[in-house]
Amino acid sequence: MQHDRRSARGASSLRKEDDIEATNIRQRKADGRNWPAVLAPRLAQFAAVARHEHVTRAAHELGVPQSSLSRAIVRLEDDLGVTLLARHGRTVSLTPAGRAFLGSVERALDGVERAAERVRADADPATGRVSFGFLHTLGPETVPGLLREFRADHPGVRFQLVQNYGEAMLERLRAGELDLCLTAPLPDAPDLVVRRLDEQRLRLVVPEGHRLAGRKRVRLAETADEWFVTLEPGYGLRRITDRLCAEAGFTPKIAFEGEEAETLRGLVAAGLGVALLPPPPVPRPGVAELTVSGTRAVREIGVAWLDGHADTAPVAAFKRFLLGRRGRLLAP
Repeated sequence: MQHDRRSARGASSLRKEDDIEATNIRQRKADGRNWPAVLAPRLAQFAAVARHEHVTRAAHELGVPQSSLSRAIVRLEDDLGVTLLARHGRTVSLTPAGRAFLGSVERALDGVERAAERVRADADPATGRVSFGFLHTLGPETVPGLLREFRADHPGVRFQLVQNYGEAMLERLRAGELDLCLTAPLPDAPDLVVRRLDEQRLRLVVPEGHRLAGRKRVRLAETADEWFVTLEPGYGLRRITDRLCAEAGFTPKIAFEGEEAETLRGLVAAGLGVALLPPPPVPRPGVAELTVSGTRAVREIGVAWLDGHADTAPVAAFKRFLLGRRGRLLAP
């Protein structure tokens, strides 16, 4: 009985020590609490005490002083305005509110543990993950070839692949959804690091039987009266097409705007218009592909990443691999 009275006085003393702090917290949070910030540091402490039903044993497991742990639990109860633990001398037991709270705490802590394991696994040098974006036109041959060559030395590295147009990939890069992306034209943005890797010569693609189909070379100005099939605005290849036509002295007449280069090549074969496109993965019947002369009709391809972001080991390895392919990214 005497021991129980001393324990009760001790708990009361701990509460009095923190009365001012608890009052200040309540005042600061009166208009709406940021519960994750308030509770997160104490959830594991509460779970340990609940598991052991003994503050001293829980403190030993956590490697903290018993008095510090007791104060933390008292603050947690003050923050919630609910008694979570019933004190019985040296031991404690969960109140109904504490038992209900513990279930959610354990689920939250389990989620944090799984998240920690996931990010640690993604950073593993041998089996980690690289989130990699690339243009549609690089999908048929270039990217599979790069991955095959890289994985010959890093067979366990996993890839999360995103195929999209340049601006959409840069948005995902900024959102932290991608580690690296191959893009064209090369973006000029202060928050990105961009390294040129290679370039592709663009060709004027015309239908078989077109007035220019028998030529090997053509000046872009000769197409001023033609209808063009192009990618939609926002695509890098569309911006290059508009720029090259402007440099040639005209604005292209648009017959169709699409999302995929090989679709455009098929529409050229169907006679819908002409197009400026990179070389196809395999020759396509029904079209003639002409060298554009008089201007530098190329698109530069580079790798981009977010400036200031630390790389995991697998991302750093793949970045070094890509930079080592400068000038031969598109080589067969």
